[in-house]
Amino acid sequence: MASAPDSSASQPANSSETSMATKIRNLLIVSVAVVLSVLVVLGVQTQTPAASLETLAAEATPLEVALTNNKPSFVEFYANWCTSCQAMAGDMADLRTAYGDQVNFVMLNVDNTKWLPEMLHYRVDGIPHFLYLDPSGEPVTTAIGEQPKAIIASNLDALVSGGELPYQSGVGQLSELDQTAPIEAASRDRGDDPRSHGAQAVN
Repeated sequence: MASAPDSSASQPANSSETSMATKIRNLLIVSVAVVLSVLVVLGVQTQTPAASLETLAAEATPLEVALTNNKPSFVEFYANWCTSCQAMAGDMADLRTAYGDQVNFVMLNVDNTKWLPEMLHYRVDGIPHFLYLDPSGEPVTTAIGEQPKAIIASNLDALVSGGELPYQSGVGQLSELDQTAPIEAASRDRGDDPRSHGAQAVN
């Protein structure tokens, strides 16, 4: 007479196989998590930081130096809130790297009332507003709004060589300026009422 199979013998085997499968699965999950963590850390470390307007401004040539060091200058009137200025920050950093030893890169923040005379003199009514100056500080041409990097590079090549700039008075996407804001701010700094004759005189 045949005996019934012993089910108690197969249970430990099944239990041990299940335990081993669970360990392997957990080990795979931990391994994948470690690999992903390492890739994320490496990605963050190797990623080049985006250029910022604050960094560009901090590294810019002061205007008074640019006007006296006998090098041509590329001046940008900008503001930290200007989306077009922000969009061009990376290109501006690249151009400064390529031309910084031959051209002064000057950044003038239109929210700083210190630059109001320059804004009025160069008729800055939208930003970014770019100004190309020859080595003696005389304006060669202007460009307003977002400009392709290749166009700026071509103009800078010509500016450095003393030739005629191939792209004159370009106009791209820009941020409008509130013309009364810098004047009112300057008036407040002087203690004037913006509606007084002193404020009207600079219009």
